[in-house]
Amino acid sequence: MNPLQTPLTRRGLFGLSLAGASLAALGLPARATKARIVIIGAGAAGTALVNRLVQRLEGADIAIVDARAEHLYQPGFSLVAAGLKPASYTVSQTTDWLPEGITLVAENAAAIDPVAKTVATTSGQSLSYDFLIVAPGLVLDHDAIPGFSLDMVGQNGIGARYAGPQYAAKTWEAAQKFTEEGGIGLFTRPATEMKCAGAPLKHTFLIDDIASRGGAAGKYEIHYAAPQPATFSVPIVGEKVRMLFEERGFIPHMQHKLLSIEPGQKRATFEKTEKDAAGVEVRSTVELPYDYLHVIPPQRAPEVIRQSGLSWADKWTDQGWVEVDQKTLRHLRYPEIFALGDVAGVPKGKTAASVKWMVPVVEDHLVAAIEGREGTEVYDGYTSCPLITRVGRAMLVEFDYHNNLVPSFPGMIAPLEELWISWLMKEVALKATYNAMLRGKA
Repeated sequence: MNPLQTPLTRRGLFGLSLAGASLAALGLPARATKARIVIIGAGAAGTALVNRLVQRLEGADIAIVDARAEHLYQPGFSLVAAGLKPASYTVSQTTDWLPEGITLVAENAAAIDPVAKTVATTSGQSLSYDFLIVAPGLVLDHDAIPGFSLDMVGQNGIGARYAGPQYAAKTWEAAQKFTEEGGIGLFTRPATEMKCAGAPLKHTFLIDDIASRGGAAGKYEIHYAAPQPATFSVPIVGEKVRMLFEERGFIPHMQHKLLSIEPGQKRATFEKTEKDAAGVEVRSTVELPYDYLHVIPPQRAPEVIRQSGLSWADKWTDQGWVEVDQKTLRHLRYPEIFALGDVAGVPKGKTAASVKWMVPVVEDHLVAAIEGREGTEVYDGYTSCPLITRVGRAMLVEFDYHNNLVPSFPGMIAPLEELWISWLMKEVALKATYNAMLRGKA
């Protein structure tokens, strides 16, 4: 046996989660099959799916390809970056979540040949498949911001919470100094699609709230710069956020794309887009000073995806998201390939909550394909954002492809109200539900 291919021992499964039940509990029968299934990525999407597949498919040859030893609970990064949780809160071992009866290939995918139906790994292994699940997550393109590097995080007023738990903790070191001393806080977001698009707002709101009750009270400004014309893609939510900005005295700089930073001068340069009297877009560069700067870089599909021929050719061309049907998450040109999670080229859905709703859809269509029939499940773009607005308050914003609000608790939790119960769901209940999802239980 190749030393990088590790059979895993079954761990005890959690009981039913708040949000759903296991397939076994629902009484769905296992399907006997010899299908070869390769899953690229053992993050939230790949892990949740493989745990469900081992319950549905008896005898399948399933391999999951991922070199990462640690599993990261990314929804917790916003709490770490505000000093509310330690970095360890977000870290567990990849193997803790994977079931018995599969093969872990503990290296990364280096190439995908969708015609030959093979995946090559970094060591040169070639894995053949009948079905391929692409779920490697995305990459953070920090190199796209001249003047910035990850070794700056935590120093000279620079934060970057997306980069990992240790960087989220260092982000708090820089942000904490700002909350104690004041100055200009400059919060950004990228022009690309991104995971959890509400996270830049969460960090902005949290740091403001902490600063307002600390040594910086009355001695700071909050500036929010984003390339988009609105603070949130769902119009009704964007209007609510605009009202909160106005209420709390935030200074928005919309249609401002971060180009570079000069850490020595504590200055950031942006490309500003506006329209002239004739309605023609005009671009100019603008410099903004800061004492605390939160950097969120452009985000893209991993190189192996962008070089595989699986990406959209006519949209997101600079980002490389996988070309899939937005309802089934099945590749439009290679029907034996599905994409899950952040890498899927759909209009919404780069959150852990989206994964919870994506996984059963892919499972349904994959099992149906093995059985020679058509699947019936549909992903409608469900995305959830527990939008933290203060320590102890949040709005539970849930929406679909069409920007409709789709609350899970209608009549109980108002989606646009800042509530303690919504905060509790983010701070306490979400991780339990996430863990149940990883186990295939939700």
